[in-house]
Amino acid sequence: AVLLPLAEWEAAYVMGNTNFNGSPPQSPEFIYPAMLSNSELIQTFVRQSCEQREVLLANPELRAESVCGANQLFAKGEGLVLTTRSVAASLQFSAKCSSSHWNELAGALVEHSFLMTGEPDQRHFYTFQYDKIPQGYQPHCTESVMLWRSWWKYRQRIVQVTLPKELLIRARNTWYPIRHIGLSDGILFVQTFGSEIQLHTGDLVIWLSKKT
Repeated sequence: AVLLPLAEWEAAYVMGNTNFNGSPPQSPEFIYPAMLSNSELIQTFVRQSCEQREVLLANPELRAESVCGANQLFAKGEGLVLTTRSVAASLQFSAKCSSSHWNELAGALVEHSFLMTGEPDQRHFYTFQYDKIPQGYQPHCTESVMLWRSWWKYRQRIVQVTLPKELLIRARNTWYPIRHIGLSDGILFVQTFGSEIQLHTGDLVIWLSKKT
Protein backbone atom coordinates (compact mmCIF):
# COMPACT_ATOMS: atom_id res chain seq x y z
CA ALA A 1 0.00 0.00 0.00
CA VAL A 2 1.10 3.54 -0.72
CA LEU A 3 0.47 6.29 1.84
CA LEU A 4 -0.69 9.53 0.25
CA PRO A 5 -0.73 12.82 2.19
CA LEU A 6 -4.19 14.31 2.54
CA ALA A 7 -3.50 17.14 0.08
CA GLU A 8 -2.46 14.68 -2.64
CA TRP A 9 -5.48 12.49 -1.92
CA GLU A 10 -7.79 15.47 -2.34
CA ALA A 11 -6.17 16.43 -5.62
CA ALA A 12 -6.47 12.89 -6.95
CA TYR A 13 -9.91 11.89 -5.73
CA VAL A 14 -12.12 14.91 -5.11
CA MET A 15 -13.93 14.88 -8.43
CA GLY A 16 -15.44 18.35 -8.50
CA ASN A 17 -19.02 17.06 -8.61
CA THR A 18 -21.41 19.08 -6.45
CA ASN A 19 -23.74 16.07 -6.24
CA PHE A 20 -20.96 13.85 -4.96
CA ASN A 21 -21.44 14.91 -1.33
CA GLY A 22 -18.21 13.24 -0.27
CA SER A 23 -15.55 14.51 2.10
CA PRO A 24 -11.88 13.53 2.52
CA PRO A 25 -10.97 11.22 5.38
CA GLN A 26 -10.32 12.77 8.77
CA SER A 27 -7.00 11.00 9.10
CA PRO A 28 -3.99 12.96 7.81
CA GLU A 29 -3.08 9.97 5.65
CA PHE A 30 -5.12 7.76 3.33
CA ILE A 31 -4.12 4.16 2.66
CA TYR A 32 -4.40 3.79 -1.10
CA PRO A 33 -4.19 0.24 -2.48
CA ALA A 34 -3.41 -0.70 -6.06
CA MET A 35 -5.81 1.01 -8.48
CA LEU A 36 -9.07 -0.92 -8.71
CA SER A 37 -11.12 -1.06 -11.89
CA ASN A 38 -14.78 -0.04 -11.62
CA SER A 39 -15.86 -3.68 -11.54
CA GLU A 40 -13.28 -4.60 -8.89
CA LEU A 41 -14.22 -1.63 -6.73
CA ILE A 42 -17.93 -2.49 -6.90
CA GLN A 43 -17.20 -6.13 -6.07
CA THR A 44 -15.04 -5.05 -3.12
CA PHE A 45 -17.76 -2.68 -1.89
CA VAL A 46 -20.40 -5.42 -1.94
CA ARG A 47 -18.12 -8.02 -0.35
CA GLN A 48 -17.01 -5.74 2.49
CA SER A 49 -20.60 -4.62 3.07
CA CYS A 50 -21.72 -8.26 3.33
CA GLU A 51 -18.94 -8.74 5.90
CA GLN A 52 -20.36 -5.74 7.82
CA ARG A 53 -17.15 -3.80 7.33
CA GLU A 54 -16.78 -0.09 6.74
CA VAL A 55 -15.53 0.91 3.30
CA LEU A 56 -13.09 3.53 2.03
CA LEU A 57 -12.38 3.01 -1.67
CA ALA A 58 -11.73 5.25 -4.66
CA ASN A 59 -10.68 5.36 -8.28
CA PRO A 60 -11.10 8.17 -10.85
CA GLU A 61 -14.80 7.32 -11.42
CA LEU A 62 -16.07 5.80 -8.18
CA ARG A 63 -15.75 6.54 -4.49
CA ALA A 64 -17.05 4.62 -1.49
CA GLU A 65 -17.23 5.55 2.17
CA SER A 66 -19.17 4.77 5.32
CA VAL A 67 -21.57 7.44 6.58
CA CYS A 68 -23.72 7.11 9.72
CA GLY A 69 -23.55 3.34 9.70
CA ALA A 70 -24.32 2.95 5.98
CA ASN A 71 -21.87 2.13 3.21
CA GLN A 72 -22.34 4.41 0.22
CA LEU A 73 -20.96 4.30 -3.32
CA PHE A 74 -20.83 7.44 -5.46
CA ALA A 75 -20.13 7.76 -9.18
CA LYS A 76 -18.61 10.75 -10.90
CA GLY A 77 -21.34 12.88 -12.44
CA GLU A 78 -24.12 10.71 -10.96
CA GLY A 79 -23.93 11.01 -7.18
CA LEU A 80 -25.12 8.12 -5.02
CA VAL A 81 -25.57 4.87 -6.97
CA LEU A 82 -25.43 2.15 -4.29
CA THR A 83 -26.05 2.15 -0.56
CA THR A 84 -26.66 -0.29 2.29
CA ARG A 85 -29.29 -0.25 5.00
CA SER A 86 -30.39 -2.54 7.80
CA VAL A 87 -34.04 -3.59 7.92
CA ALA A 88 -35.13 -5.80 10.83
CA ALA A 89 -31.47 -6.72 11.39
CA SER A 90 -31.15 -7.84 7.75
CA LEU A 91 -28.81 -6.21 5.25
CA GLN A 92 -30.33 -4.66 2.14
CA PHE A 93 -28.85 -2.78 -0.79
CA SER A 94 -30.38 -0.02 -2.88
CA ALA A 95 -28.97 0.33 -6.41
CA LYS A 96 -29.70 3.05 -8.97
CA CYS A 97 -30.98 1.47 -12.18
CA SER A 98 -30.44 4.68 -14.19
CA SER A 99 -26.72 4.65 -13.40
CA SER A 100 -24.22 3.96 -16.16
CA HIS A 101 -22.79 1.33 -13.77
CA TRP A 102 -26.14 -0.44 -13.33
CA ASN A 103 -25.15 -3.74 -14.94
CA GLU A 104 -22.02 -4.01 -12.79
CA LEU A 105 -23.93 -3.05 -9.63
CA ALA A 106 -26.70 -5.58 -10.17
CA GLY A 107 -24.27 -8.27 -11.27
CA ALA A 108 -22.12 -7.92 -8.15
CA LEU A 109 -25.17 -8.05 -5.88
CA VAL A 110 -26.60 -11.13 -7.57
CA GLU A 111 -23.23 -12.90 -7.26
CA HIS A 112 -23.61 -12.45 -3.50
CA SER A 113 -27.22 -13.77 -3.58
CA PHE A 114 -28.87 -10.34 -3.27
CA LEU A 115 -31.81 -10.17 -5.68
CA MET A 116 -34.08 -7.38 -6.90
CA THR A 117 -37.47 -7.03 -5.27
CA GLY A 118 -40.45 -4.95 -6.37
CA GLU A 119 -40.21 -1.87 -8.57
CA PRO A 120 -37.74 1.05 -8.49
CA ASP A 121 -38.62 4.04 -6.32
CA GLN A 122 -38.95 7.64 -7.51
CA ARG A 123 -35.17 8.03 -7.39
CA HIS A 124 -34.73 5.00 -9.70
CA PHE A 125 -33.37 2.79 -6.91
CA TYR A 126 -34.15 -0.93 -6.74
CA THR A 127 -34.04 -2.77 -3.41
CA PHE A 128 -31.92 -5.93 -3.29
CA GLN A 129 -32.55 -8.47 -0.53
CA TYR A 130 -30.71 -11.66 0.32
CA ASP A 131 -32.38 -14.75 -1.12
CA LYS A 132 -30.81 -18.18 -0.90
CA ILE A 133 -29.87 -19.53 -4.32
CA PRO A 134 -31.07 -23.11 -4.97
CA GLN A 135 -28.28 -25.60 -4.37
CA GLY A 136 -26.37 -26.62 -7.45
CA TYR A 137 -27.07 -23.44 -9.45
CA GLN A 138 -24.98 -20.47 -10.52
CA PRO A 139 -26.72 -17.05 -10.44
CA HIS A 140 -26.45 -14.61 -13.34
CA CYS A 141 -27.57 -11.03 -13.85
CA THR A 142 -27.15 -10.19 -17.52
CA GLU A 143 -28.85 -8.70 -20.54
CA SER A 144 -31.54 -11.16 -21.63
CA VAL A 145 -29.73 -11.94 -24.87
CA MET A 146 -27.10 -13.76 -22.79
CA LEU A 147 -29.86 -15.98 -21.38
CA TRP A 148 -30.98 -16.77 -24.92
CA ARG A 149 -27.41 -17.71 -25.91
CA SER A 150 -27.16 -20.03 -22.92
CA TRP A 151 -30.50 -21.63 -23.77
CA TRP A 152 -29.36 -22.14 -27.37
CA LYS A 153 -26.32 -23.99 -26.04
CA TYR A 154 -28.42 -26.37 -23.92
CA ARG A 155 -31.59 -26.46 -26.04
CA GLN A 156 -31.24 -30.08 -27.21
CA ARG A 157 -30.93 -31.30 -23.63
CA ILE A 158 -33.79 -29.08 -22.42
CA VAL A 159 -36.40 -30.02 -25.04
CA GLN A 160 -35.86 -33.75 -24.49
CA VAL A 161 -37.05 -33.83 -20.86
CA THR A 162 -40.48 -33.27 -19.34
CA LEU A 163 -39.27 -30.99 -16.55
CA PRO A 164 -36.10 -29.20 -17.68
CA LYS A 165 -33.94 -27.84 -14.88
CA GLU A 166 -30.88 -26.61 -16.76
CA LEU A 167 -31.99 -22.95 -16.70
CA LEU A 168 -34.27 -21.12 -14.27
CA ILE A 169 -35.63 -17.59 -14.54
CA ARG A 170 -36.85 -15.40 -11.69
CA ALA A 171 -40.31 -13.85 -11.94
CA ARG A 172 -42.69 -12.70 -9.18
CA ASN A 173 -40.02 -13.66 -6.60
CA THR A 174 -40.11 -17.31 -7.73
CA TRP A 175 -37.77 -19.47 -9.83
CA TYR A 176 -39.31 -21.04 -12.92
CA PRO A 177 -37.76 -23.74 -15.17
CA ILE A 178 -37.36 -22.52 -18.75
CA ARG A 179 -38.96 -24.74 -21.39
CA HIS A 180 -38.23 -22.71 -24.51
CA ILE A 181 -36.96 -19.32 -25.63
CA GLY A 182 -37.91 -17.72 -28.93
CA LEU A 183 -36.41 -14.57 -30.43
CA SER A 184 -38.24 -12.30 -32.85
CA ASP A 185 -37.65 -8.63 -33.76
CA GLY A 186 -35.49 -8.05 -30.70
CA ILE A 187 -38.02 -9.59 -28.29
CA LEU A 188 -37.36 -12.74 -26.27
CA PHE A 189 -40.32 -15.01 -25.55
CA VAL A 190 -39.40 -17.11 -22.51
CA GLN A 191 -41.76 -20.02 -21.97
CA THR A 192 -42.03 -21.46 -18.47
CA PHE A 193 -44.65 -23.82 -17.11
CA GLY A 194 -47.97 -21.99 -17.37
CA SER A 195 -46.69 -18.59 -18.49
CA GLU A 196 -44.66 -16.66 -21.03
CA ILE A 197 -42.27 -13.82 -20.20
CA GLN A 198 -41.44 -11.21 -22.84
CA LEU A 199 -38.14 -9.38 -22.65
CA HIS A 200 -36.23 -6.97 -24.86
CA THR A 201 -32.76 -8.27 -25.69
CA GLY A 202 -31.20 -5.43 -23.68
CA ASP A 203 -33.33 -5.97 -20.55
CA LEU A 204 -31.50 -7.02 -17.41
CA VAL A 205 -32.69 -10.39 -16.16
CA ILE A 206 -31.80 -12.63 -13.20
CA TRP A 207 -31.44 -16.32 -14.04
CA LEU A 208 -29.74 -19.51 -12.91
CA SER A 209 -27.75 -22.13 -14.73
CA LYS A 210 -27.01 -25.58 -13.40
CA LYS A 211 -23.44 -25.94 -12.19
CA THR A 212 -21.37 -28.38 -14.19
